[in-house]
Amino acid sequence: MSVRETTTTEEPTGATADTGGPQEQRARLRRDLEAVLMVVDQPVAEYDIARAFGLPVETVAATLAELSREYTEQGRGFDLRQVAEGWRFYTRPECADVVEHFLRDGQEVRLTQAALETVAVVAYRQPVSRGRVSAVRGVNCDGVMRTLVLRGLIEEAGHDPESGALLYRTTSYFLERLGLRSLDELPDLAPFLPDDIEGLDDTGEHTT
Repeated sequence: MSVRETTTTEEPTGATADTGGPQEQRARLRRDLEAVLMVVDQPVAEYDIARAFGLPVETVAATLAELSREYTEQGRGFDLRQVAEGWRFYTRPECADVVEHFLRDGQEVRLTQAALETVAVVAYRQPVSRGRVSAVRGVNCDGVMRTLVLRGLIEEAGHDPESGALLYRTTSYFLERLGLRSLDELPDLAPFLPDDIEGLDDTGEHTT
């Protein structure tokens, strides 16, 4: 049996695979970037993506910028935007009204258990940051918080003077949906929430 018949090689897979021509590699990178950005719930840095893909940061940054420009030129309903923390998909501002209508009035859908728990924490601990809400629930609440904002149940309430974290509170629409005149009429559930929330910073970590 010849050496050629008995020798096998393993080919790399994913965004780091150095197979195919430049066009094929470029298309694969664009595809993989879209796949990753579809599942993140917070902005992801170019460096973190580059490290995961095994590619230069400059290559990843240029491709992200290229995708962002194309989405804008094509008039897509979503926008790939770079913020301080990194890159993430956002609803295009021109589509905000229709999205809000869909989430608030276009469908009569009950809040999920996660949304109910999240809005309860905000209601009883407001004004409160996303980090502290996540700490109380024990899971990341960024996505649920965005949904509650879009549904008009919670809103931004300025920044914490010490940490600078964005704070949230319930809205008048929240009271309307619950049939309450004020927050004073909320059931007395506060004792069931953790008391040590004040000992947490805005990332959910205990402070010393």
